[in-house]
Amino acid sequence: MAIVVAANGDPPEASAPARYGPPAEGSLKARLAGEMRAAMKARERVRLGALRMLSAAVTNREVELGHPLSDDEFVEVATREVRRRQEAIEAFVKGGREDRAAQEREERTVLEAYLPKPLTDEEIGAMIEEAIAATGASAPGDFGKVMGLVMGKARGRVDGRVVQEKVRGRLGT
Repeated sequence: MAIVVAANGDPPEASAPARYGPPAEGSLKARLAGEMRAAMKARERVRLGALRMLSAAVTNREVELGHPLSDDEFVEVATREVRRRQEAIEAFVKGGREDRAAQEREERTVLEAYLPKPLTDEEIGAMIEEAIAATGASAPGDFGKVMGLVMGKARGRVDGRVVQEKVRGRLGT
């Protein structure tokens, strides 16, 4: 068995940085790392489990993309994880497993802290009106144009299904 040594005499693991180095100060990824440490110290099992799953999802996404995630990309991953928890809650409630649904709700609450503040109904309505005015939409066939504009501005801050219902109602589809 051969032992590999770097030019400075250190083993390669000691001299090689982590995949992308430590997270930038103030980033969502740094906040995640700090909250994971706090959850470990406080022995908060459910919270720690949710944070670890988010961390794994972030790492997987970084590997897919080949670069460290920006805060916007981090929010996309967190949004996807929250959506998964919501789907699991619905499935567990349907299956009569209220205990598991409660745990998923707790995990969803932990993960929602990483999402931007959701838009209010008034803000969504104003964005839809603005998009309709900008595109000149007046018929159901303009649905895609309006949705594209609204979802581009509201990314991560609103559920697409809610916007879809409101746009359909406004355009009369």
